[in-house]
Amino acid sequence: MSEKPIAITKSRGAPPAGSYTPALVFRDLVFVSGQGPLDPNGAIVSGTIEEETERTLRNVEALLVAADSGLDRVLKCTCYLADIEDFDRFDEAYRRVFAGHLPTRTTVEAGLAGIKVEIDAIAYRTT
Repeated sequence: MSEKPIAITKSRGAPPAGSYTPALVFRDLVFVSGQGPLDPNGAIVSGTIEEETERTLRNVEALLVAADSGLDRVLKCTCYLADIEDFDRFDEAYRRVFAGHLPTRTTVEAGLAGIKVEIDAIAYRTT
């Protein structure tokens, strides 16, 4: 019998905005698809890079909580910025939300449509 990942499709965060699973759990790992600054109804919450970063990380957090994990268990994030010039302000907001726990991270500039930031994550969970 082969193990299969468990789909996490419902959380208190934003619904998926495309054809993907918001998060998958495989064994003790949680893989969170790229999240953006969306409200629970799926509408973009436009704001400063700091506001969009916090909203995005709260959506990541909601999926992690639904998967029995949390921000304190994030191992790696990949962060996409519409404008790399926002990096310093993004980094301040990111650091504030993670509150001392700093996972490994890659940050790149990307062509994002209508948002300033998108973040995916890999975390672990305790079963």
